[in-house]
Amino acid sequence: MGCFQNWRWGWALVLSVAMPLAWAHDGHVEPTLAKAAPVQVAPPSSGTHDALTYFTDTPLQDQDGNIVRFYSDELKDRLVLLNVVFTHCDEACPLITRKLKDVRQAMGEPLASKVYFITLTSDPKRDTPQVLKAFAAKHGVDGPNWRFLTGTQEQMDLVLGRLGHIIPTPEQHSTQLIVGDVATKRWAKIRPDAPVDAIAQRLQFLTLPVAGR
Repeated sequence: MGCFQNWRWGWALVLSVAMPLAWAHDGHVEPTLAKAAPVQVAPPSSGTHDALTYFTDTPLQDQDGNIVRFYSDELKDRLVLLNVVFTHCDEACPLITRKLKDVRQAMGEPLASKVYFITLTSDPKRDTPQVLKAFAAKHGVDGPNWRFLTGTQEQMDLVLGRLGHIIPTPEQHSTQLIVGDVATKRWAKIRPDAPVDAIAQRLQFLTLPVAGR
């Protein structure tokens, strides 16, 4: 996640767990760890970069065909979980999507209503709004707090690049999850094979008040 590291807002929480090859796409193997690394917690960074400038307000389309601005409409002041898929994937992407559905259920209300799930396509040439909507409906995640986003190749390259995803091909996207409280500038990276309850707890952690704010 080099782009995030260079962006001086920093990480408040990093959760790393070993990732089996089953979670990776053919030709793309995520780095594995011998054992889970300890959770690292730090206060929000005092970096001065402007979030709108960093993330950009690149216009994208959601699964309903609406034009949305990436930062102003999708990220600003929200607690978000972002991930990347391509809909013709028949391995990791459906598995992770269904797992994130389980995460929402594990959170329960009202916590689930506070988290905004954003799934971005790594294959915008195939993944039109209609295709994304069908994918969301197939996996039972086409709800008001779950946005599937696409755009032109150039638009998606820009947005995904700002998230640290430099993708030579759709299949080579990272399966890591990114969670963040945009307002307090606290972010986390989570491997998708983390237990459902652990992911839900990390999201709950980000809802807690920040000391000194």
